[in-house]
Amino acid sequence: MAGFLYLLNIAAGAFIYGFVRSTTITPGDASTTATNILQHGLLYRLGFIAGIVPVLCNVPLALIFYDLFKVVNRSCSALVVFFILVATAIESANLLNYYAPLILLEGGDPSAFKPEQLHAFAYMSLALHAIGFNLALVFFAFYDLLIGYLVFRSGFLPRILGVLMVVAGLCYLAGSFASFLSPRFAAHLLPYILVPPGVGELALCLWLLVMGVDVENWSKQAHAA
Repeated sequence: MAGFLYLLNIAAGAFIYGFVRSTTITPGDASTTATNILQHGLLYRLGFIAGIVPVLCNVPLALIFYDLFKVVNRSCSALVVFFILVATAIESANLLNYYAPLILLEGGDPSAFKPEQLHAFAYMSLALHAIGFNLALVFFAFYDLLIGYLVFRSGFLPRILGVLMVVAGLCYLAGSFASFLSPRFAAHLLPYILVPPGVGELALCLWLLVMGVDVENWSKQAHAA
């Protein structure tokens, strides 16, 4: 179940940020971006639906991870739950910034605002959505660091998965804080800074989905705990 929920998260994120945003958003051009959103309205709305998927999946995923890793370290497992839920709450609220351009562009009052102003407001909302996403990534980064530590110490999952998750967390932290401090520098890091997290999280996802855990070692730790 954890692997399946994780896979849904990865698929939803890839659809939104790898396809929808790249199709509709033209960096630095508010008018073209507004035109793209209106022309691909259904696609943009599907992106919003896809954004709800991680919000729904992360709550049971956090509980499954707690139940799985509490035999390794109960306190760290509780922190994993905390960081997942905080990041999910930010991600959920941030969906409003994603949806706002549709309200502005399709329902904006032309008598109150000029089209250029509505385009600018819509583009600003998308910029806020990007900032909110990076803010959520800070908390997901600490989740990656903690889950990496737990996997490494567990004995019922390969240690290399733990190492990959720690690297993923460090990359998320570097990318997020770079975007806060120097957006131009952060732009040069993309998409390279996202490759290690993609590899680490996909590897953990597929291992959980296909191989599972070493039940014997998990049972021994559970009995000892």
